[in-house]
Amino acid sequence: MTALLVIDVGTTGLRAAVVDDRLRIIARRYHPNPPSSPAGGLVEFDAQRMADLALDAARTVIDEAGVPIDAVGITNQRASTVVWNRRTGRPIAPGLGWQDLRTVGECITAKAEHGWSIAPNQSITKLSWLLANGGVDVGSGADLAFGTIDSWIAWVLSEGSVHVSDQTNASATTTGMRAVDGSEWNETVCDAFDVPRSMLPDVVDSAGVCGIATALPGAPPIAAMIGDQQASLVGQGCIRPGRAKITFGTGGMLDVCTDGSAPEHAARNASGTYPLPLWSYDGRLAWGVEGIMLSAGSNVDWLRDDLGLIATSEESHDIASDCADSAGVVYVPALLGLGTPAWDYGARGTLLGLTRGSERRHVVRAVLEGIAHRGADLLDAAAADTGTAVSTVRIDGGMSTNPTFAQALANVSGRPIDVAAVSDSTTIGAAFMAGLGIGVWTSIDDIDMLWRPAETVEPNPQFDRSAARTTWARALERSAGWIPELSALDV
Repeated sequence: MTALLVIDVGTTGLRAAVVDDRLRIIARRYHPNPPSSPAGGLVEFDAQRMADLALDAARTVIDEAGVPIDAVGITNQRASTVVWNRRTGRPIAPGLGWQDLRTVGECITAKAEHGWSIAPNQSITKLSWLLANGGVDVGSGADLAFGTIDSWIAWVLSEGSVHVSDQTNASATTTGMRAVDGSEWNETVCDAFDVPRSMLPDVVDSAGVCGIATALPGAPPIAAMIGDQQASLVGQGCIRPGRAKITFGTGGMLDVCTDGSAPEHAARNASGTYPLPLWSYDGRLAWGVEGIMLSAGSNVDWLRDDLGLIATSEESHDIASDCADSAGVVYVPALLGLGTPAWDYGARGTLLGLTRGSERRHVVRAVLEGIAHRGADLLDAAAADTGTAVSTVRIDGGMSTNPTFAQALANVSGRPIDVAAVSDSTTIGAAFMAGLGIGVWTSIDDIDMLWRPAETVEPNPQFDRSAARTTWARALERSAGWIPELSALDV
């Protein structure tokens, strides 16, 4: 049996898992590790603690699995930024999470002065801020290194012997510092933000041995590095044009595999999706588009933790399924604004259609249906931007196990929904890429033989999709522009 170790670093926690060559998880360990928010809009994390937890989780699952590890795969939240001193191996300051908004002003300035569309979630302005505020004189000869989370974890696993990133994490979409086609670092952008090229990692394929994890028992090779959404895409077998997945976690992320040609720009497309590399292997770079729902499962958390309408997230299905429909109640899940297609940061959550007869179950159902409508919005946007038809949608993430939600998504999107057998498909995708990197599999196409959905949910033929989508469009109009100053932001 081939044993593959995956280290999966998310936004609020990290896990390690040992996966076999049939992509079955045989041991896993999770450590919560939420970021801190010292002030509004600021999202920071302790990168050293993250590294320590990753090592602990990895060593624990290796011990539990009781088998030697053949290769390591790393998958991670993208764009979160760490700067560390090569000599000490320690970060110079807290890492800045991808959600951190402290550099919105720098993004607006870059647009005004250079015409560059740089978003605050990208790494470039975060790196620039850390260099200016990390307490280190960059010009003094300090030996500093920059990395997204994949790069930082690989450095830790290799005990400082490799400083690398892969194409999905180093991309123009993620960092803002790479050429659009992924061929090289963009020196013009780096110079404008005073980023020394000596800080930047070498860029390698997503699958392929790039170092040795000497910090782990047996010193297995590091054979895969890939961003979390791309790992989920691979893990669900979406490796051909027209295949798409949506991960419904805290937020919602649609990724669609397109025809493989490199984009001409890294900016958002007309309908709000943006191009991104999906994986690289054997020197070939695959491409697709991504759309974002800024809040998905967080709306269910809101029902549970803030409103107290449900005791557990799972109870949302039980309560919502107690009624055939929401009795006219409509909910727009815009707690953090609206992403694709509108990108309206000033939109806000909106509950409409309430009457004296509206009950708890109607509100809970409306929340699940509203998240489903946003999923359909992402699919419509991707179709408009790419001309690529998506016939079936594959879903993973915590909400994928909610039957009422999955049925609502099938109904409002008008498509069959394949529910992933493993809700955290990032782990499966990273394990496959690690196996590909050491020759367990010989082609990315081999994932086709290994992926099977837990179930397929068909649209209800009695559901009036046209009427539901028309009502939804009216609700979106009412949620838009609630905070005009934020709605005016174009980053």
